[in-house]
Amino acid sequence: MKQLLTFIVLGSSLLLGAQTLEKSLLWKISGNGIQTSYLYGTIHMTCDNTLDDATKKAIAATKQLYLELDMDDPGMMPGMMKGINMKDGVTMDRLASPDDYKLVDAFFKKKIGVGIDAMKTMKPMMLSAMLLPAALGCTPKSIEEALMTEAKNYGEETFGLETVEEQLAVFDAIPYKIQMDELVKSARGDGQNDIDELAELVKLYGDKDLDALVAASEKSENRTTAEFGEILLKNRNQNWIPRILRLIKEKPTFFGVGAAHLGGPDGVIRLLRKMGYTVEAVN
Repeated sequence: MKQLLTFIVLGSSLLLGAQTLEKSLLWKISGNGIQTSYLYGTIHMTCDNTLDDATKKAIAATKQLYLELDMDDPGMMPGMMKGINMKDGVTMDRLASPDDYKLVDAFFKKKIGVGIDAMKTMKPMMLSAMLLPAALGCTPKSIEEALMTEAKNYGEETFGLETVEEQLAVFDAIPYKIQMDELVKSARGDGQNDIDELAELVKLYGDKDLDALVAASEKSENRTTAEFGEILLKNRNQNWIPRILRLIKEKPTFFGVGAAHLGGPDGVIRLLRKMGYTVEAVN
């Protein structure tokens, strides 16, 4: 449950930049007198969370691990549960026609064996994410957990770039009606489009192609992904930059965030470069 809820509040989309980045998930940050640090693009749900030697060496060379969320924080799960429901008493049966609501209910019973009546207060995007483990076609594994395990080998602590409350606020900023419309669309297509899009993203992630990941997200048929990149990603990236700069001035830090946060004109890599830092691929 912890891994699923963590995945639900993580990840998003981004606009494609004009100059394509090198194909790499691991990037070194240096220059301007900072402590040499690293960025690593994660995928929050995968079939294989094995870390390569270069990534392990980068973790060994740093002093602390920062993920999007502090997954070691005992308050993380209570915080997620507190913010999982829609505000102002909105329920999913008020966001869809009776026929569409029944369609989604039958869809969930088919896919996960549970109807949505007991979950109708939840934000629809979170229910959509509950279907992804089955769409992945394997037992889901977490890159973040692999990074945490490796960091612990060197006595490094794990922290978060943002709070659970900050991440959950993203799902309140996207209209609930649009979220529900996308859930209805998935039910009508028996989830096949979601399966196809996830397979494409997993492939591009395996290719370490950050800008292609961004382009695929921008062209997604899911409106919550394609139309709300500023809310899902751009604003968060900009909020992270001063936090990242403060941290890398203090000590060598390894940052593991969703791969879509790194690419594109408003991605963390280009934002740091614009500020005069050297950010180079590690292959």
